[in-house]
Amino acid sequence: MTTPDYIRAVREAGAGHLLLLLPGVTAIVVDDRDRILLGRRADTGLWSVIGGIAEPGEQPADTAVREVYEETAVRCVPERVVLVEMLEPITYPNGDVCQFQDITFRCRATGGEARPHDNELLEVGWFTADALPPLEPFAVRRVHRALRDEPTWFRPADGA
Repeated sequence: MTTPDYIRAVREAGAGHLLLLLPGVTAIVVDDRDRILLGRRADTGLWSVIGGIAEPGEQPADTAVREVYEETAVRCVPERVVLVEMLEPITYPNGDVCQFQDITFRCRATGGEARPHDNELLEVGWFTADALPPLEPFAVRRVHRALRDEPTWFRPADGA
């Protein structure tokens, strides 16, 4: 995930490596054949779902649409919220610490041809639910929840 300029500015202005709470968005994109759009990440080499960090003032659904297009050249529209949760803090190799509040959207592909569209992904592909490649642990539950026709799920504070 590329670090947005405003986060670099916050760190340079005095936050250093301190914990930053960041708004993250994940998009589970499904096409008209019920295949899921995945990307193999350049930083880890693992297959994962598409997502990123909201820009200041940007609505979460707009973030999902922007990130999908920036990373894969696929156009999409959000259909519903699948999951909202606070993730565990992450410490990056440079010492930066972040904690993401993730909103996962199920999105419907509306156009474009899937391909790596920036330097964040090595490859992009459409996969059926029964033929998914090994996924990052973060992605597994999100994909399965997005494919079920269930109400949005919010994890209570006690983890139940």
